[in-house]
Amino acid sequence: MFLSLVYRLMRTLSGLLTVLVRADLHKDAELLALRHENQVLRRQLGGRPRWDHADRLWLAALARLIPRHRWAEVVHVTPATILRWHRNLVARKWTFTDRRRPGRPGTRQPVKTLIVRMAQENPTWGHRRIQGELARLGYNIAASTVWEILHAAGIAPAPRRAGPTWRQFLTAQAHAFIACDFLVVETVLLKRLYVLVFIEHGTRRLHLAGVTAHPSGAWTVQQARNLVMELGDRIARLRFVIHDRDPLFTSAFREVFEGEGLRIITTLPRTPRMNAICERVIGTVRRELLDRTLILNERHLALVLHQYLIHYNGHRRAARPAHDRPRRPTTRPPKTRRHRNDQRIPPCRLMGAQTT
Repeated sequence: MFLSLVYRLMRTLSGLLTVLVRADLHKDAELLALRHENQVLRRQLGGRPRWDHADRLWLAALARLIPRHRWAEVVHVTPATILRWHRNLVARKWTFTDRRRPGRPGTRQPVKTLIVRMAQENPTWGHRRIQGELARLGYNIAASTVWEILHAAGIAPAPRRAGPTWRQFLTAQAHAFIACDFLVVETVLLKRLYVLVFIEHGTRRLHLAGVTAHPSGAWTVQQARNLVMELGDRIARLRFVIHDRDPLFTSAFREVFEGEGLRIITTLPRTPRMNAICERVIGTVRRELLDRTLILNERHLALVLHQYLIHYNGHRRAARPAHDRPRRPTTRPPKTRRHRNDQRIPPCRLMGAQTT
């Protein structure tokens, strides 16, 4: 027993001396340390290592210098993996990223946006109707292409679309409404003045009925009659008059409009949103004019409001009615041909004319 133990100890010492004699002992020790460090890192990561293309290329080149039976000890990847890396490199070499898509060129994005807008603003238009309207605008697009664009945008066919929105419904009915309300103004001497304002919903045309310090039912009726005379034939296009429950809007005031075939709509108490357009234009007049001007008396207020009325109805495109806009000429004026005069006046004649 003792002899066998001594034999094994001597054998181990002789093997150790043999290893120490080798010249590349430090290289083997370094490889063993690196291999042990690699195993420790793998245990900490707990998953497969991620290799980029440079790492794969380097390992694939070194694998040819290592015997096949030691690949599992050094590289820690299978031969199939190295072959797959090589196939990927070959595939990347012969793959052209700038290859163009075959077939007809795609529809431009502005045209797609126009098609979607047409479908959203016109719920009754199908893809064939939109294709016809585009042809009138100069866009030659197939009806099937229009259908594909609408389908990709999530827009159903025309019969299956939802009804018009509240905004579309109110815009379509706006031409039949006219609203009125009182605007209260404080002068420099703290005298309160009242202004009766009318506005057409369809054209946003503003009407100044009158200015007074002591409004009454009779005065309101007279202003309504003046407005009817001012509108003339245009009142036939109106159907409804909106106002609040102010006692100044008497039954005689309502009879003036009812005699013209208009229907009176009275808003609910403390509900300014039922007359939102008139309330908003009154706020616009305050912010743009009255908050920046000191009013002296009724005459001054009437003059200032008259000037603002010209600006509001004439220079605002949104408030300008269609029949008042200047029409563009349908035909271009004939071009006049100009002839060049190559006969120049000699400098001597110019000097003579200046001296004489």
